[in-house]
Amino acid sequence: MNIHEYQAKALFADFGIPVTKGQPARSPDEFKAALAELPDGPVVVKSQIHAGGRGKGTFKDGYKGGVKICKDRAEALDAAKRMLHNVLVTHQTGEAGRRVKTVYFNEPCDIAKEYYLAILLDRATSRPIIIASTEGGVEIEKVAEETPEKITRVTIDPACGLQPFHKRKIAYGLGFTEKEDLKQLDVLLTGLYRLYWEKDASLAEINPLVKTTDGRIIALDAKVGFDENALFRHPDIRALRDLDEEDPKEVEASKHGLSYIALDGNIACLVNGAGLAMATMDIIKHFGGNPANFLDVGGGASEEAVTEAFRIILSDKQVEGILVNIFGGIMSCQRIAKGIIAAAKTVSIDVPLVVRLEGNEVEEGKKLLSESGLAITPADSLKDAAEKVVKRVEEARKG
Repeated sequence: MNIHEYQAKALFADFGIPVTKGQPARSPDEFKAALAELPDGPVVVKSQIHAGGRGKGTFKDGYKGGVKICKDRAEALDAAKRMLHNVLVTHQTGEAGRRVKTVYFNEPCDIAKEYYLAILLDRATSRPIIIASTEGGVEIEKVAEETPEKITRVTIDPACGLQPFHKRKIAYGLGFTEKEDLKQLDVLLTGLYRLYWEKDASLAEINPLVKTTDGRIIALDAKVGFDENALFRHPDIRALRDLDEEDPKEVEASKHGLSYIALDGNIACLVNGAGLAMATMDIIKHFGGNPANFLDVGGGASEEAVTEAFRIILSDKQVEGILVNIFGGIMSCQRIAKGIIAAAKTVSIDVPLVVRLEGNEVEEGKKLLSESGLAITPADSLKDAAEKVVKRVEEARKG
């Protein structure tokens, strides 16, 4: 789960991480009150969406830049009015863009140098890793590709946590040698690691981390993501979730315990097990199709959950075919069959449907489907299922 910058900065402040002063506003009525909380003079206005590249983005109406440095409050007020409820398109949002529903007024600072700092999970070692670079304010992927020597990596043993030698290595990598700089970085790294660890974050990123002309080290931006599986431990974090920033289909799926991720293809997948779901998407691509989603119904989905899965799938107007691929280890093929039949009674399945069942109660499941009267194409293997669904979709297009 991701949160907005203004929310992340509030968390940073709670953990002792220095940030610039700022105030969010969600309506024109709130603009003046928010601006009144900041000192007179220049103001930075930031669009709040869950995507990077805001400063280089363009709004649908042609207005340039989702981050504006304004000379005074009047200019900041005008920029905020142009941003709020406008759709911002960046390299991360795609052409659809994201509608801005919150703007964030920030106190500016005089920057002497920009850096990059983040803590995330290293999936190769299953340990937290700190990544730091002297090249802040740009995409870390670009730095890694073009100048990898400018990146410092420090892996943390979770049993021991962040140690002084870790901090020294990061400081050395960033070029900090002055006593005051080392002291400030120590406080900042300690707070960032505490936030990452205590709040079950998957990412805690500062880009850029800056040193100001008066010697302060400050988090100028903040990006934090959390492990959704751990949110039950953190009701305060769960309350920060912005459903407007998520795909409505994904939100609805989460209510029914379904793991759903929307993609840009046309063949929907309903599978049990994440690994099998990935394999199903791969083989659809192999035979020339494009998966429309990742959908894992899990090992114990009820008939109601399967019905809801079909409802969510069919709400996607791009879907031209459905492939159900179930291996009944824990999941019963008979339950899936009943779910498909129940779905057909409540939602209109008007696209080609290919079903491959294997495992627990498979014969009972196949019998239910064959006697249901539904227009279902059975398949005997994953290869057979993928070939058939791609072929049926092509035939349906030709009429």
